[in-house]
Order: sequence, then C-alpha cells, then structure tokens
Amino acid sequence: MAIEKTHESELARLRSLERKAIDGGGPKAIERVHQRGKLTARERINALLDPGSFVEMYMLAECQSHDFGMQERKVPGDAVAVGHGMIDGRQVFVYSQDVTVLGGSVGWVHGEKICRLMDEALKVKAPIIGLLDSGGGRINEGAGASVPVAGIFFRNTAASGVVPQISAMLGTCAGVAVYSPALTDFIFMTEEGSEMVITGPGVIKQVTGEDISIQELGGAKVHSQVTGTAHFVAKDDLECLQQIRRLMSFLPSNNLEAPPIVDTGDDPNRVDEELAGIVPPNLKQVFDMHKVIRRLVDNGDFMEVLPKYARNIIVGFARIGGQTVGIVANQPMVMAGALDVNAADKAGRFIRFCDAFNIALVSLVDVPGFFPGVKQEHSGIIRHGAKMLYAFAEATVPKVTLVLRKMYGGAFMAMSCMGMGVDQMLAWPIAQLVVMNTESAVNIIYRKEINEAENPEEFKAEKIAEYDYKFSNPFDPAGKMIVHSVIDPKETRSQLISALRMLRNKKVNRPERKHGNIPF
Repeated sequence: MAIEKTHESELARLRSLERKAIDGGGPKAIERVHQRGKLTARERINALLDPGSFVEMYMLAECQSHDFGMQERKVPGDAVAVGHGMIDGRQVFVYSQDVTVLGGSVGWVHGEKICRLMDEALKVKAPIIGLLDSGGGRINEGAGASVPVAGIFFRNTAASGVVPQISAMLGTCAGVAVYSPALTDFIFMTEEGSEMVITGPGVIKQVTGEDISIQELGGAKVHSQVTGTAHFVAKDDLECLQQIRRLMSFLPSNNLEAPPIVDTGDDPNRVDEELAGIVPPNLKQVFDMHKVIRRLVDNGDFMEVLPKYARNIIVGFARIGGQTVGIVANQPMVMAGALDVNAADKAGRFIRFCDAFNIALVSLVDVPGFFPGVKQEHSGIIRHGAKMLYAFAEATVPKVTLVLRKMYGGAFMAMSCMGMGVDQMLAWPIAQLVVMNTESAVNIIYRKEINEAENPEEFKAEKIAEYDYKFSNPFDPAGKMIVHSVIDPKETRSQLISALRMLRNKKVNRPERKHGNIPF
C-alpha cells in the first residue's frame, strides 16, 4: 500500500537527512574530535564565515559505491561540506572535510562536490578556501576516486592567478591529496595534529628503514621552517580560521579587482624622527628590519608570510596609506641580508602572487649581494636567483624600492631597480648603490698601486676615502638618474604614500604571449 505524501511528511524527511549530514559520523565521533581540541567540519565553516552567511550546496549527496560494504556506510554529504558565504561582507567559497565520516576520505562524490564548488567560484570570480582534514583517497572505491582528485588539481591550476586560493591543513593530509594545497596560494597549518606527507612513516620504515614520527616527517614545524610549504602556523583551529580572515582582508576577490582601500586612521603625513636611529650608518652593524617595517606601515600592522623560513628575506602584507602592499625586505640580522637559494624562491613566489592580484610591491633594501659559497653554487643559486629577477621584471603592478643602506652586486637587480622596471627608486642619504663595498673595490682597482706604494695602508685609506666620496653614496646614482629621489628618513612614510598614490592607475601593455618560461 502506497504511503500518502504530504508537504509535512516530505519536509520531515528532508530535516532528517539534513540532521544526518550535520551529525556526520555521530556523537561519539564528534566527541573524539572535540577531545583532540579540534572543531568539526561545519564548526570550522561557522567560525570562518560571517555569522549566518553560509549557504550549503549538495548537502544530501551520497557515496554511490556499493562495494566492500559501502552501501551500509554512506552518510549524506559524503564527508565534505561545500558552499558559499561571506568574510567581512565579501563572497567566498569554502569546502570543509569531515573526518568523522570515513576518515574524511575522498571518493567520487566527495571529490566531485569540491570540483563543482570550484567551478562555481570561477564563474563568479570569488576566492576558494579549503579546510582539509582527510585520510586521503577512498581505497574502497578503487580508481573511482582518482578522476575527481585529478579534477581538483586541474581546477586549482585553472584558478591560479584568477582568484585567491587558500588551504588550511587541520588534520592529516597524505599521499597525492597534498598536491591540491601545494597548488594553492597559501597554506595554513596548526601546531599539533596537522601534517602533510607524500608517504607516511610506516611505508618509509618498510622501504628505507628510517624510523620517524609523522610530526617529525611533515608537521607544521617542518613545513614552516624547513620545506617552506606552510606559509602560516596557528596554535589551533580557531586561531587558524581567524588568521585566514585577516589574510583575506588584504586581498582582492579576484584578478580584475583592486585590493580593498581601508581607512586605518594612521596619518599619511606622519613624520618619524626616530626611524633613522634604528638603522646604524656603520654597514657592519646589524638591525632588525621588522622594526623599520612596523614604523612605516599603517598602525604597525604587518602580516608576515613564511616568517621562519629563509629568514634573510622578509615578505608579507601591510597597508600604507590604506592601500594593501606586498613588502619585500632584506633582513640584516640573518646572513647579513644576503640572498640565497631559499630566499630567492620565497620572494619570487610572493612577488608573482602580488602581481597576479594587483598588489603594489614595496622593496626595503639592505643587501650585500648573493650569498657566496660552494653549497649555494651547487644548489643552483644561478637558477634560483633568476626566479626572483624574473618575478620582479615580469610584475606590472606599482613597484617602489627604498634603499636604506647597501645595494650591492647582482642583488642590486634582484631587489628591483632602474632597468628592471621599478617605478620609483628612493634612497636614504647613507645608502650605497654600487657593485661592491668600497674597500673591496679599491683592492681590485688599485691592487698594483697598493703593492708598490711606499706606505700601502696610507695609500689604500686615501683611495677608499676618494672612492667612497665619489661612488659609495646615493648622490652619484641620483645624478645619473638611477635614483629618483634621495629622501630624509623621517619622511619615508609620506614619500612611499605619495609614490603609491601616483602609481595607483598604472597600466602596462606587454607583448601578447601564452606565458613566459620562468626558470623553475
């Protein structure tokens, strides 16, 4: 006998299915998540987005496999919640994997939900945020899971440079699944219980005999300090989600928009009488470039990217005069601020992100050159250094360079200079823009004369003073129009704001091409 359907009966059925999707693996599984200090998939979404703004899509989608008992284990939603919502009133798309359902494993429907979400995000050109917590591909479905996983990679690549893509690693991500976050713009991890590995410790021990824990192999510390894969590290889920909201506040929604202009309340004409005191005129004395950055940017608000990786270069987001900028700065406290293989990679990728999303670049320079040594040469400093050169030369966004002290050798070009397409080149009066330091230059130029001099040290000192006065200063390059302006340090902030405002409508037409061939 057929059961008569009513609006009320079918609505009750809908509510039951929705409750099953929300409950995921059930109360016990949810409690286990909470006991580990973590949030559930939908709790994460609610913490990330503006209250009440999340609209879920494909909530009732279920695994379609019937092999290996899967028909008894399927749950509406299939271990991932996908949808759209708002961050500070701006549209974003988000997916959040549910580890309480089949370990958050990615099967056909799970992967297809993410693919469809990404397709929608590309249609409306809105950012994509992935909250990952998955055991990897669902082996119960055989090769069936491979196609949508490949589809995610394909869409990550299609979205690159079109909309910002952010991945938060909130659990274990293993095997081929790690390549989706690796294809996105920024990766967040949490200090504990967050791992990324291609091959787990068990397999490694079986194959190579090496014994290592999963945290030691691919935890947040490893990826934020050793591999350079994780751009940000948070204490826990909630802090991570708040950091994502903060990052989004600096970024445009897509490559056709400018970043938000924010009234920060910080006086654009603010004069800083103490700024020069941070930077010693003695070139052999170090200082912390972070102190300079925080005094120049609005309200000292600087969101550093990869702060513990390649620490000889500093990159990150800030506002200057309310405008989002990407900061690229040498750090004299580490390797004297010299550029090496990792610093070039770190800076090059950051520069390209800023260029893709219309974010002006400000370079703060105190660099003695590329770091010398056999290890660097054999590690490919030529190829890696060329990435940074390529990134700055390719960038069409406003580019402003400020030389605080040293700008020597090949690093002169790598930090963005005249001839490399810089728009405004500023320098402090103590700056030196030369091929090498004065003493080394004199030793080369006057090697014979020094050796033959009656008093070599006196002769050398005389030539150092002569060379220093003539070339080792910003006035010679200013006279040759290599520097636009030599500025008073206390007026640095207002000078940067003036340059950025002037360049706000900059447009550059480049020859048509499919893409360049950056030296990977």
